[in-house]
Amino acid sequence: MLQGYILVVDDETRMRKLIKDFLVAKGYSILEAEDGEKAIEIYEQNQSKIKLILLDVMMPKLDGWSVLRQIRQKDKKIPIIMLTARGEEQDELFGFELGVDEYISKPFSPKILVARVEAILRRTGEEENKIKDYGGIQIDKEGRTISIDGKQIELSLREYELLTYLVENENIALSRDKILNNVWNYDYYGDSRTIDSHIKKLRHKLGKRGKYIKTMRGIGYKFEVK
Repeated sequence: MLQGYILVVDDETRMRKLIKDFLVAKGYSILEAEDGEKAIEIYEQNQSKIKLILLDVMMPKLDGWSVLRQIRQKDKKIPIIMLTARGEEQDELFGFELGVDEYISKPFSPKILVARVEAILRRTGEEENKIKDYGGIQIDKEGRTISIDGKQIELSLREYELLTYLVENENIALSRDKILNNVWNYDYYGDSRTIDSHIKKLRHKLGKRGKYIKTMRGIGYKFEVK
């Protein structure tokens, strides 16, 4: 289940209650805002916890477009679904230019709304899971890249495979033979000194994060973030 909130922004109390009731029934936690200014206030107070925003276009104080612009200046990735009574193509194109993920025109089926919300959260959740962080070392398995605090570093294919094998076995002491068999495969006829030289290069490239690769005397190596 979603770890965080869905922010529902609409000036109609009845509409907010309808959306909230259907989403809560599905197990989601909801934050509400009755106008654009309140939406920005709640967003800024809970930025790290809000995972999706349902945003009405026509609202007092600050309309949906203004809210969208302000949020997109701070967060390019958070999914935003616009709720609009106006189905004009020009409005929708304008919204997509500003960074809307999807449109739902009023009146809508609450069940369809929930289905759209679930689909977007599923998609963004999968994207988040592709990149994993290990104490400041980010591994993008799809792009096969390694970054330190967001800055990409250059690794050879073998160094990349060695690091990913170590982090996937975090806190487990791995013998040199086990590393050799899993990273270099069983058809490799070299000796364990190959691992030691690769570990040395890897530590150097990881900079201060290189200390996460611990030498286990008489055994091999262990990746441990402390």
